[in-house]
Formats: sequence, C-alpha cells, structure tokens
Amino acid sequence: MKISLLLKASSILSFLILFNVMFGEAAGKVKIYPAPKGEVLSELFTVAVAGKKVPVYITKVASADEKSRFKGMDDKQRSADFFDLAAFASFELLSGSVVVTVSAPTHVTSAKILPASANIIPSIKNKSVSFTVTRTGSFTVEVNGEIIKSLHLFVNPPEKGIPAKNDPNVIYFGPGIHDIGELAVGDNKTVYIAGGAIVRAIIKPEEKFTTNKETGLRNYAPSIRLAGKNITIRGRGIIDGSACPTHARNMIMVTGLNIKMEGIILRDPPLWTVPVRRSDNVSIENIKILGYRANSDGIDICNSRNVTVSNCFIRTLDDLVVIKSDKGQGVVKGVLVKNCVLWNQVAHALSVGAEIREDVDDVLFTDNDIIHDIGREWSMRIYHCDAAKISNIRFENIRVDETKKFISVWIGKAVWSRDAERGNINGVTFKNIKVNGKMPMSIALVGYDDAHSIEDVKFEGITLDGKPISQNIIQSNAFVKRVVVSP
Repeated sequence: MKISLLLKASSILSFLILFNVMFGEAAGKVKIYPAPKGEVLSELFTVAVAGKKVPVYITKVASADEKSRFKGMDDKQRSADFFDLAAFASFELLSGSVVVTVSAPTHVTSAKILPASANIIPSIKNKSVSFTVTRTGSFTVEVNGEIIKSLHLFVNPPEKGIPAKNDPNVIYFGPGIHDIGELAVGDNKTVYIAGGAIVRAIIKPEEKFTTNKETGLRNYAPSIRLAGKNITIRGRGIIDGSACPTHARNMIMVTGLNIKMEGIILRDPPLWTVPVRRSDNVSIENIKILGYRANSDGIDICNSRNVTVSNCFIRTLDDLVVIKSDKGQGVVKGVLVKNCVLWNQVAHALSVGAEIREDVDDVLFTDNDIIHDIGREWSMRIYHCDAAKISNIRFENIRVDETKKFISVWIGKAVWSRDAERGNINGVTFKNIKVNGKMPMSIALVGYDDAHSIEDVKFEGITLDGKPISQNIIQSNAFVKRVVVSP
C-alpha cells in the first residue's frame, strides 16, 4: 500500500515537474543585460521580470510644469535647464509570458499600464505593482496618478543573427561605456550596439562646427552618419546624447539606400534624433527615443521614399514622427508608420509639415497608440506652409488615451514658410480612431483661398468616449471642399 502511494506521489511530482518545464519556466524565458559599470541607475523604481532584477535607467523628460515645458522649447540657450526625471527598463522576451513586478519607494494606491489597448490590469500590494506581459512592445507604468515621472518598459523580441565582433564590416560596441565624436558609416556596414552597452555622443576638441545665427548655438556633424547603401544599425544598447550641448548635433543621420535600424534606445537627443534625408527603402524597427530638449524631434522623414517606421516608442519635446520636404531634394512617397506608442510633450505626435516644398504622396499612419498628448500643438496634423501638393494622407486605426488638440488640416503662411505661394491638400482620411475618456474634441480644417484649398477629407468611425462624432464639431472655412463624416 505504501509503495503504491509512493508511486502515485512520484507520478504526480513528475507530472508537476514536467508541467512546470513545459508551461512554467519555458513560458517565462527572458534575457536581461546588466547595466555598464559607471552608469548611475534610477531610484524611482526597481523592476523584476520572472523573478530576475532588471536595471532601471534614468532619463530626463519634459517638465511637468506647462510653463517650464514650453520654455524648454522656446528658450533654446537654456533648454537643458527645464526637465523632470523618468525611468526606463529593457529586456528580451524569449518565449511565453512573464510576470513583471515594479516596486516604488512609497505605498502604491493606484497603477495604470499604457497603452490602454494592451488591456493589462495590474495588481497592487504594498509598494509593488505586478502584471503579466504576454507579448513584446513598449509599456508605460504610472503609479499613484503620476504620469511625468513614469516607468517605460521596453519588451524586445529575441535578437537573431547577431554579427561577429571581428567581422571587418561590423562596427561593434560591446557591453560597457564608449565615447564617440563623429562616426561615418558607409556601404555594406553594420553598427552593432550590444545590450549592456552605452555609446555616449560627445564633442571632440578637433571637431569643426558652424554657429547658428538665430540661436548662437554651435552645430556639429551628426554623431552617427549612415550614408550609402545596405547599412544597418542595431542592437539592444543605448546611444546617449546628454554630453552634447543643445542643438549640437543629430544623433543618427540617414542618407542612402536600403538602410535598417532596429532595437536600440536613444536617450537625450540634443537636436533632431533621426533625420532621414533623400533616402530610399528605409526600415526603422523597434527603436526607443526619449528626449526633452528644444527641437529634439523623434523621426523626421524628409524627401524620402519607401520608409517604414514600426513598433517604436517615442517621447520627445518636439514632433514625434513628422514628414518634411525641402526644395529641390526630391518628393516624399510611400511612408508607413505603424504599431508605434507615442508620448507627445509639446508639439505634434503624427504630422505632415511644416516645410513642405516638394510633393508628398501616399503616407499611412496606422495602428498607433498616443498614450499622452499634453502639448500646445495637435495630435494629428497636416501643417502646410509652403507651395507643394500634399495628397493621399491616411490616419487609420489609432487609439488616443489623452489629447488636448485632436486633428488639424491647415494651409497658411507661418514662420516656417519659405515659398511665396501656398500649396494644396487633396485626399485625407481619418478612419477608426478611438479617443478614450471625456475630453475636449477639437477638429479644425483651414484652407488658404480658392486656389489653395483642402479637398476630399473623410472621417469614418471616429469615436469619443465610445460615441461617434458628428459633423457639427468640425470647424472649417470656405476653402475646404467635400468633407464627409460617417459612423
């Protein structure tokens, strides 16, 4: 009898062990990179994933105070003086799902995980928040109603095909802290920034500069210039711009054919973070941008074609993803921005313009989440100050968790205007856009004159707090033609 019971117990134990292997440990595999020696970590939060501690990094973000936030944009010489501190942590989800535990210094009474579309419901116990992550993506944890000093959690897919450090076509930054001045990357090269690596952009004494006549600030060449064909920059590490003065340099400049960016985190850009200029076939996948200084745009797509931005997280002071076209440098055509999470601090979340001097056609913003928009501009905008034609622009399947100013389509003269004439906008669609919560709904359509008008604008399936909008909330002037609103 005893032997029989022992055999049964043994069978049950074996089953439990097998179950745990198949559905427990195997369902919660992660890869965590230690922080490099010398990096000061955040004291706002501690994070554990599948029971393993994850480094939590400090990042400067725009000030919680609105006046200071706007001052940070307008007072460029003193822009770096206006900030608060937030935090971020990053790991790879190798398989299955994992439990994340976030601990704060004080007792937790409430917690929210954004984007709301992720449908993550946290549990709270004393000073900790726990929740399950079942997929890759960018999630923001807000504790006790604090949105500014939040935690950004970057859950990456497994890396594949990591390049060899001794490959002559690879510029390899392993774990640790590395300083670079201007790094030029040419044809068929790969820049790899490993998890646990921080590449610090600095200004070397011998670097040449020009002085901006308007601001008096020095401008240097980009920290990393991807110029040529078949170039990749990738990894799970961090590029940090905090040692560069405001307006000093772009972090990564793209000019070429068949360019890929993937996985990296860009912290504290002193100017536009990733300008894409005069390029074709560009893929920007799963990069994370955190900026707070004047003109720290996220991704600027200028005079380029066949550009895809996907699965990115952007929280910056200025425009997050924006389309522009300078005179004589080629049209913009075939831009896709999808599956991104956006935190807008002053300017626009998703926009076309200003500076549109060559035609822009076929731009699709789809399946994106705007988790916060506390700026003075618009969440979604076409802002046309010059003479080109803008056509076939679509904003589709977008979730908005907070906005102050929702949609604007505008033609006019502004401080950014360079052309004597104004242009036209034709064919704009806003479809399946969901705004959560009860907040002001602001939609403005403004044409310039009869010859420079906005034509064929469609609103389909736009809801505010679950209710469809009506045409009477759309403000438009006499130079806007054929506006259609449908449920």
